[in-house]
Amino acid sequence: MYTEEQLYSIALRKCSLIGDITFYKLVKTFGSAKAVWETSKKELNKTDGIGKKIIADIGNPEHLKFAEKEILFCEKNSVQIKLRHQNEFPDLLNECDDAPAILYQKGNFNSNLKAVSIVGTRNSTPYGKKFIEDFFSETKDCKFQSVSGLALGVDKEVHDFSIQNKIPTVGVLAHGFHTLYPSKNKKLSEKILEENGVLFTEFNSSQKPDRENFIQRNRIVAGLSPSTIVVETAFGGGSISTATFANNYNREVYALPGRITDKYSQGCNQLILQNKATVISTLKDLVDLLGFNQSSSKIEELFSSSEISIQLTENQEAIYKIIKDNPNINLDDLVEKILLSSHKILPIILELELLGKVKSLSGRQFIAI
Repeated sequence: MYTEEQLYSIALRKCSLIGDITFYKLVKTFGSAKAVWETSKKELNKTDGIGKKIIADIGNPEHLKFAEKEILFCEKNSVQIKLRHQNEFPDLLNECDDAPAILYQKGNFNSNLKAVSIVGTRNSTPYGKKFIEDFFSETKDCKFQSVSGLALGVDKEVHDFSIQNKIPTVGVLAHGFHTLYPSKNKKLSEKILEENGVLFTEFNSSQKPDRENFIQRNRIVAGLSPSTIVVETAFGGGSISTATFANNYNREVYALPGRITDKYSQGCNQLILQNKATVISTLKDLVDLLGFNQSSSKIEELFSSSEISIQLTENQEAIYKIIKDNPNINLDDLVEKILLSSHKILPIILELELLGKVKSLSGRQFIAI
């Protein structure tokens, strides 16, 4: 059953110059989308920060006609219409200041399950795929749902392995429900719904998978979860934007490190170096950090342990000893104690993280493991 408020919300969001933040401000000021639509422009113009250009398109009958067609499309295709201002969003997404005004949904989102967003490059390697396979194999008995962007590469692997391990999965689209991009994932999208998963999009049925939509989509991927895992990405890859959104939302970010010569590990290594992500050293540590606490089962390490002690370089040993003797030491204090510049210390800390000797915390603080 579709409502009058949904109709006016679609029409209002269709207006030029009215984005999600302006929409939310208007409906909070006047009480509803319908009230905004029916309020005189003179009254609307009194709203702080809302000028004549912004309100000029409000009341346009063409937008109302579009909204009527959109609701008919949703009825025909079993699409639910969720409105943020009516508190119909998943709680974590609703906390985000730039959350969409409207969310179109197929399937059912289980708000009782913890969500974990897992993202990465469309050009995934055997290394990334093996990590995803091992992660879902080890967490198959945990109660959670995965979130990804239903693209090729890492996203597809995330949804596939979720389904194989009977874990509900959430696909976030960068276009309306009138199409499926990439078309290769059409059967996968159907399987997601069959296996108690859900598909979300903020885009109506007139919106194509334009380039800019993918970055916009990534904020929802990040916003739905308390934690985001970046598996593989190059410098400047789309997953960097997802990690950035997650950081801005004060959510946890984890990155899988790799060789510095591997193109699709360089973005992950950079996130770790810049303290924008916690390094993934073992699956056991990752599962503990995610709060799954699988104490009853033994989880194999991502990098298998060895009885052979690791030989550290002189600088590595010096920095490791200071961090070990001063838990939670920050970068500035470390610079004072070691008498090296920060740009020389940070690469050494990354090396120690990759060796499993040190862990970076928020606020550029470090502890020995």
